[in-house]
Amino acid sequence: MASRNMTRAAFFVLTALADQPRHGYGILREVEELSDGEVRLRVGTLYGVLDRLTADGLIVLDREEVRQGRLRRYYRLTEDGVAALDAEAERMAAGAGAAKRRIAQGRRAGAPARPGGPAGPVDPVDPAAGSSTGLEPPTAPGLAGGFA
Repeated sequence: MASRNMTRAAFFVLTALADQPRHGYGILREVEELSDGEVRLRVGTLYGVLDRLTADGLIVLDREEVRQGRLRRYYRLTEDGVAALDAEAERMAAGAGAAKRRIAQGRRAGAPARPGGPAGPVDPVDPAAGSSTGLEPPTAPGLAGGFA
């Protein structure tokens, strides 16, 4: 999976398996918990992700157990899976760091960007008529009786 982007589902499945082998239902619960409820995989989606991760050599079948008459398959990470998860976590952390730095730079430079960019609002009919600061009072009535 190192050669293509990792899906959010794959990332959380690998993360769920990072500390111990788990069976399908355990993975579903762990993914939901790890993502604070943002990622809720359906069973069919989970097994599709597990199949792809297995084909990519990132996870393997650890063991099978019969519990209450049902077969449970436990999956675990491979060394390649650990490396792929680590690389993805680093990539995400670097991206988040870049975003945080850019946000901080924007805050130090002044107020957040306004619609129309730093020059203020732009008149869609006459862009040259846009205000330079965005603080000038409106000067002409708009179509709905307000000011343009």
